[in-house]
Amino acid sequence: MKELVQKLRKYEIRIRKAINTQMQGDFHSVFKGTGLEFDDVRSYQYGDDVRSIDWNVSAKGQGTFVKTYREEKEQSVFLMLDVSASQTVGTGRQHKLDVGKEICGVLALAAARQQSQIGIICFSDQKEKYIKPAKGIEQAYTLIKALHELKPKSVKTNLAAGIKLTLDIVKRRSIILLISDFIDVNYERELAMLAKRHDLIVIQLLDLRERNMPSLGIVPVVDKESGKTIWLNTSGAEFKEHYFAQYKQNQDRVIRICQKYQANYLAIQANEDYVMQLVNLFRLRNRTSKKSA
Repeated sequence: MKELVQKLRKYEIRIRKAINTQMQGDFHSVFKGTGLEFDDVRSYQYGDDVRSIDWNVSAKGQGTFVKTYREEKEQSVFLMLDVSASQTVGTGRQHKLDVGKEICGVLALAAARQQSQIGIICFSDQKEKYIKPAKGIEQAYTLIKALHELKPKSVKTNLAAGIKLTLDIVKRRSIILLISDFIDVNYERELAMLAKRHDLIVIQLLDLRERNMPSLGIVPVVDKESGKTIWLNTSGAEFKEHYFAQYKQNQDRVIRICQKYQANYLAIQANEDYVMQLVNLFRLRNRTSKKSA
Protein backbone atom coordinates (compact mmCIF):
# COMPACT_ATOMS: atom_id res chain seq x y z
CA MET A 1 0.00 0.00 0.00
CA LYS A 2 2.85 2.36 0.88
CA GLU A 3 4.60 1.60 -2.43
CA LEU A 4 1.34 2.20 -4.32
CA VAL A 5 0.83 5.64 -2.72
CA GLN A 6 4.45 6.59 -3.46
CA LYS A 7 3.99 5.56 -7.10
CA LEU A 8 0.80 7.61 -7.40
CA ARG A 9 2.49 10.64 -5.83
CA LYS A 10 5.23 10.40 -8.46
CA TYR A 11 2.58 10.39 -11.19
CA GLU A 12 0.88 13.39 -9.64
CA ILE A 13 4.18 15.30 -9.43
CA ARG A 14 4.95 14.49 -13.06
CA ILE A 15 1.52 15.75 -14.15
CA ARG A 16 1.89 18.95 -12.11
CA LYS A 17 5.32 19.66 -13.60
CA ALA A 18 4.06 19.04 -17.13
CA ILE A 19 1.08 21.33 -16.60
CA ASN A 20 3.14 24.12 -15.01
CA THR A 21 5.67 24.12 -17.85
CA GLN A 22 3.15 23.95 -20.69
CA MET A 23 0.23 26.09 -19.63
CA GLN A 24 -1.01 28.54 -17.06
CA GLY A 25 -3.20 26.78 -14.52
CA ASP A 26 -3.17 23.58 -12.54
CA PHE A 27 -5.35 20.69 -11.43
CA HIS A 28 -8.28 23.00 -10.63
CA SER A 29 -9.35 22.72 -14.27
CA VAL A 30 -10.50 19.14 -13.85
CA PHE A 31 -12.40 19.88 -10.64
CA LYS A 32 -14.09 23.08 -11.81
CA GLY A 33 -17.39 23.05 -13.66
CA THR A 34 -17.33 24.07 -17.31
CA GLY A 35 -20.70 25.77 -17.46
CA LEU A 36 -23.49 27.52 -15.57
CA GLU A 37 -26.14 26.20 -13.20
CA PHE A 38 -29.59 27.56 -12.37
CA ASP A 39 -29.63 30.02 -9.47
CA ASP A 40 -32.94 31.93 -9.24
CA VAL A 41 -35.55 33.93 -11.20
CA ARG A 42 -36.05 37.70 -11.45
CA SER A 43 -38.42 40.07 -13.26
CA TYR A 44 -37.90 40.48 -16.99
CA GLN A 45 -36.00 43.65 -17.97
CA TYR A 46 -35.73 45.30 -21.37
CA GLY A 47 -32.87 43.71 -23.30
CA ASP A 48 -33.03 40.30 -21.58
CA ASP A 49 -32.73 37.29 -23.85
CA VAL A 50 -36.25 35.94 -24.42
CA ARG A 51 -34.79 32.42 -24.37
CA SER A 52 -34.10 32.84 -20.65
CA ILE A 53 -37.79 33.44 -19.79
CA ASP A 54 -39.13 30.93 -17.26
CA TRP A 55 -42.55 30.27 -18.80
CA ASN A 56 -43.73 28.08 -15.90
CA VAL A 57 -43.23 30.89 -13.36
CA SER A 58 -44.48 33.61 -15.74
CA ALA A 59 -47.68 31.64 -16.41
CA LYS A 60 -48.78 32.19 -12.80
CA GLY A 61 -49.79 35.74 -13.77
CA GLN A 62 -47.46 37.71 -11.51
CA GLY A 63 -45.39 39.10 -14.40
CA THR A 64 -42.68 37.86 -16.73
CA PHE A 65 -39.65 36.27 -15.12
CA VAL A 66 -36.27 35.15 -16.46
CA LYS A 67 -33.93 32.49 -15.12
CA THR A 68 -30.59 33.59 -13.65
CA TYR A 69 -27.51 31.40 -13.56
CA ARG A 70 -24.26 31.32 -11.67
CA GLU A 71 -20.90 29.84 -12.62
CA GLU A 72 -20.25 26.35 -11.33
CA LYS A 73 -17.37 27.23 -9.01
CA GLU A 74 -17.00 23.91 -7.24
CA GLN A 75 -18.71 20.60 -7.76
CA SER A 76 -18.36 17.19 -6.23
CA VAL A 77 -16.25 14.83 -8.31
CA PHE A 78 -17.35 11.22 -8.77
CA LEU A 79 -15.08 8.56 -10.21
CA MET A 80 -16.98 5.77 -11.95
CA LEU A 81 -14.73 2.73 -12.45
CA ASP A 82 -15.71 -0.39 -14.41
CA VAL A 83 -14.15 -3.33 -12.52
CA SER A 84 -15.56 -6.16 -14.66
CA ALA A 85 -13.35 -9.00 -15.93
CA SER A 86 -12.81 -7.54 -19.41
CA GLN A 87 -10.80 -4.82 -17.67
CA THR A 88 -8.21 -7.39 -16.51
CA VAL A 89 -6.93 -7.80 -20.08
CA GLY A 90 -3.52 -6.24 -20.63
CA THR A 91 -0.22 -6.41 -22.46
CA GLY A 92 2.92 -6.58 -20.34
CA ARG A 93 2.93 -5.51 -16.71
CA GLN A 94 -0.37 -3.62 -16.53
CA HIS A 95 -3.99 -4.54 -17.12
CA LYS A 96 -6.58 -1.98 -18.14
CA LEU A 97 -8.00 -2.16 -14.61
CA ASP A 98 -4.58 -1.37 -13.09
CA VAL A 99 -4.39 1.79 -15.21
CA GLY A 100 -7.95 2.72 -14.24
CA LYS A 101 -7.11 2.36 -10.54
CA GLU A 102 -3.95 4.44 -10.95
CA ILE A 103 -5.86 7.25 -12.66
CA CYS A 104 -8.42 7.23 -9.83
CA GLY A 105 -5.61 7.37 -7.25
CA VAL A 106 -3.85 10.27 -8.98
CA LEU A 107 -7.10 12.25 -9.21
CA ALA A 108 -7.92 11.50 -5.56
CA LEU A 109 -4.56 12.91 -4.43
CA ALA A 110 -4.99 15.91 -6.72
CA ALA A 111 -8.50 16.54 -5.36
CA ALA A 112 -7.14 16.44 -1.80
CA ARG A 113 -4.61 19.16 -2.64
CA GLN A 114 -7.34 21.27 -4.27
CA GLN A 115 -9.71 20.77 -1.31
CA SER A 116 -12.30 19.31 -3.69
CA GLN A 117 -14.85 16.69 -2.72
CA ILE A 118 -14.28 13.35 -4.42
CA GLY A 119 -16.07 10.01 -4.21
CA ILE A 120 -16.08 6.76 -6.16
CA ILE A 121 -18.53 4.23 -7.56
CA CYS A 122 -17.08 0.88 -8.70
CA PHE A 123 -19.36 -1.39 -10.70
CA SER A 124 -19.50 -4.59 -12.77
CA ASP A 125 -23.06 -5.70 -13.45
CA GLN A 126 -23.79 -4.62 -9.87
CA LYS A 127 -22.52 -2.16 -7.27
CA GLU A 128 -19.07 -3.25 -6.10
CA LYS A 129 -17.99 -0.26 -4.01
CA TYR A 130 -19.33 3.19 -3.15
CA ILE A 131 -17.48 5.86 -1.16
CA LYS A 132 -19.30 9.14 -0.50
CA PRO A 133 -17.58 12.37 -1.59
CA ALA A 134 -15.40 14.08 1.01
CA LYS A 135 -12.39 16.39 1.14
CA GLY A 136 -8.85 15.93 2.41
CA ILE A 137 -5.88 13.60 2.23
CA GLU A 138 -7.59 10.98 4.43
CA GLN A 139 -10.34 10.66 1.82
CA ALA A 140 -7.71 10.16 -0.88
CA TYR A 141 -6.00 7.39 1.13
CA THR A 142 -9.35 5.77 1.91
CA LEU A 143 -10.18 5.69 -1.79
CA ILE A 144 -6.75 4.34 -2.82
CA LYS A 145 -6.84 1.66 -0.13
CA ALA A 146 -10.35 0.57 -1.15
CA LEU A 147 -9.27 0.22 -4.78
CA HIS A 148 -6.16 -1.71 -3.78
CA GLU A 149 -8.18 -4.18 -1.71
CA LEU A 150 -11.21 -4.45 -4.00
CA LYS A 151 -12.13 -7.95 -5.15
CA PRO A 152 -15.21 -7.71 -7.38
CA LYS A 153 -18.06 -10.10 -6.57
CA SER A 154 -19.05 -10.36 -10.23
CA VAL A 155 -16.98 -10.72 -13.42
CA LYS A 156 -19.73 -9.50 -15.75
CA THR A 157 -20.34 -6.07 -17.30
CA ASN A 158 -23.52 -4.02 -17.37
CA LEU A 159 -22.69 -0.42 -18.20
CA ALA A 160 -26.34 0.60 -18.35
CA ALA A 161 -26.93 -0.70 -14.81
CA GLY A 162 -23.78 1.01 -13.55
CA ILE A 163 -24.85 4.34 -15.02
CA LYS A 164 -28.41 3.98 -13.63
CA LEU A 165 -26.88 3.31 -10.21
CA THR A 166 -24.87 6.52 -10.49
CA LEU A 167 -27.90 8.54 -11.60
CA ASP A 168 -29.79 7.26 -8.55
CA ILE A 169 -26.92 8.12 -6.18
CA VAL A 170 -25.77 11.45 -7.65
CA LYS A 171 -28.72 13.86 -7.72
CA ARG A 172 -26.91 17.22 -7.81
CA ARG A 173 -24.99 18.17 -10.95
CA SER A 174 -21.43 16.92 -10.51
CA ILE A 175 -18.23 16.26 -12.41
CA ILE A 176 -18.19 12.56 -13.30
CA LEU A 177 -15.24 10.65 -14.73
CA LEU A 178 -16.42 7.38 -16.26
CA ILE A 179 -13.51 4.96 -16.74
CA SER A 180 -14.25 1.79 -18.72
CA ASP A 181 -13.28 -0.19 -21.82
CA PHE A 182 -16.93 0.05 -22.96
CA ILE A 183 -17.00 -3.57 -24.09
CA ASP A 184 -20.76 -3.93 -23.71
CA VAL A 185 -24.01 -3.28 -25.58
CA ASN A 186 -27.23 -1.32 -25.02
CA TYR A 187 -25.81 1.44 -22.83
CA GLU A 188 -26.16 4.40 -25.23
CA ARG A 189 -29.41 5.78 -23.75
CA GLU A 190 -28.03 5.74 -20.20
CA LEU A 191 -24.72 7.31 -21.26
CA ALA A 192 -26.61 10.12 -22.99
CA MET A 193 -28.65 10.71 -19.80
CA LEU A 194 -25.46 10.87 -17.73
CA ALA A 195 -23.91 13.39 -20.14
CA LYS A 196 -27.04 15.58 -20.10
CA ARG A 197 -27.36 15.70 -16.30
CA HIS A 198 -23.69 16.01 -15.34
CA ASP A 199 -20.34 17.40 -16.45
CA LEU A 200 -19.08 14.14 -17.94
CA ILE A 201 -15.53 13.05 -18.75
CA VAL A 202 -15.23 9.67 -20.48
CA ILE A 203 -11.93 7.76 -20.32
CA GLN A 204 -11.92 4.66 -22.52
CA LEU A 205 -9.22 2.13 -21.66
CA LEU A 206 -7.79 0.20 -24.59
CA ASP A 207 -5.24 -2.58 -24.96
CA LEU A 208 -2.75 -3.20 -27.77
CA ARG A 209 -3.87 -6.80 -28.30
CA GLU A 210 -7.45 -5.66 -28.88
CA ARG A 211 -6.33 -3.62 -31.89
CA ASN A 212 -3.47 -5.75 -33.25
CA MET A 213 -4.39 -9.39 -32.98
CA PRO A 214 -1.47 -11.65 -34.00
CA SER A 215 -2.01 -14.38 -36.62
CA LEU A 216 -1.65 -17.54 -34.50
CA GLY A 217 -3.90 -19.85 -36.47
CA ILE A 218 -6.73 -21.68 -34.66
CA VAL A 219 -6.42 -20.95 -30.92
CA PRO A 220 -8.65 -21.25 -27.83
CA VAL A 221 -9.89 -17.90 -26.53
CA VAL A 222 -11.42 -17.58 -23.05
CA ASP A 223 -14.19 -15.06 -22.43
CA LYS A 224 -13.29 -13.78 -18.95
CA GLU A 225 -16.84 -12.70 -18.18
CA SER A 226 -18.72 -15.84 -19.25
CA GLY A 227 -15.90 -18.33 -18.62
CA LYS A 228 -16.54 -19.97 -22.00
CA THR A 229 -13.73 -21.12 -24.29
CA ILE A 230 -14.15 -20.49 -28.02
CA TRP A 231 -11.84 -21.73 -30.81
CA LEU A 232 -11.06 -18.94 -33.28
CA ASN A 233 -9.07 -18.81 -36.49
CA THR A 234 -6.98 -15.71 -35.76
CA SER A 235 -5.26 -15.94 -39.15
CA GLY A 236 -8.52 -15.74 -41.11
CA ALA A 237 -9.00 -12.47 -43.00
CA GLU A 238 -12.80 -12.61 -42.61
CA PHE A 239 -12.59 -13.07 -38.85
CA LYS A 240 -10.11 -10.21 -38.42
CA GLU A 241 -12.14 -7.88 -40.60
CA HIS A 242 -15.32 -8.60 -38.62
CA TYR A 243 -13.57 -8.30 -35.23
CA PHE A 244 -11.82 -5.00 -35.96
CA ALA A 245 -14.98 -3.54 -37.54
CA GLN A 246 -16.91 -4.27 -34.33
CA TYR A 247 -14.09 -2.83 -32.22
CA LYS A 248 -14.04 0.41 -34.22
CA GLN A 249 -17.84 0.70 -34.21
CA ASN A 250 -17.82 0.41 -30.42
CA GLN A 251 -15.26 3.20 -30.02
CA ASP A 252 -16.99 5.40 -32.63
CA ARG A 253 -20.28 4.98 -30.75
CA VAL A 254 -18.78 6.28 -27.51
CA ILE A 255 -17.08 9.22 -29.26
CA ARG A 256 -20.30 10.14 -31.08
CA ILE A 257 -22.32 10.29 -27.85
CA CYS A 258 -19.63 12.41 -26.17
CA GLN A 259 -19.56 14.84 -29.08
CA LYS A 260 -23.35 15.13 -29.19
CA TYR A 261 -23.67 15.93 -25.48
CA GLN A 262 -20.40 17.92 -25.15
CA ALA A 263 -18.68 15.45 -22.84
CA ASN A 264 -14.89 15.21 -22.77
CA TYR A 265 -13.48 12.00 -24.30
CA LEU A 266 -10.04 10.48 -23.84
CA ALA A 267 -8.75 7.09 -25.04
CA ILE A 268 -5.83 5.63 -23.07
CA GLN A 269 -3.75 2.60 -24.04
CA ALA A 270 -2.98 0.38 -21.05
CA ASN A 271 0.60 -0.15 -22.22
CA GLU A 272 1.37 3.57 -22.71
CA ASP A 273 2.24 6.43 -20.37
CA TYR A 274 -1.01 8.27 -19.66
CA VAL A 275 0.47 11.31 -17.91
CA MET A 276 0.65 13.62 -20.95
CA GLN A 277 -2.77 12.47 -22.11
CA LEU A 278 -4.27 13.60 -18.80
CA VAL A 279 -2.38 16.90 -19.10
CA ASN A 280 -3.98 17.45 -22.51
CA LEU A 281 -7.39 16.70 -21.01
CA PHE A 282 -6.86 19.34 -18.30
CA ARG A 283 -5.67 21.81 -20.92
CA LEU A 284 -8.84 21.25 -22.95
CA ARG A 285 -11.05 21.77 -19.90
CA ASN A 286 -9.10 24.91 -19.03
CA ARG A 287 -9.84 26.38 -22.47
CA THR A 288 -13.52 25.38 -22.21
CA SER A 289 -13.95 26.94 -18.76
CA LYS A 290 -12.33 30.20 -19.95
CA LYS A 291 -14.72 30.41 -22.92
CA SER A 292 -17.76 29.94 -20.67
CA ALA A 293 -16.53 32.34 -17.98
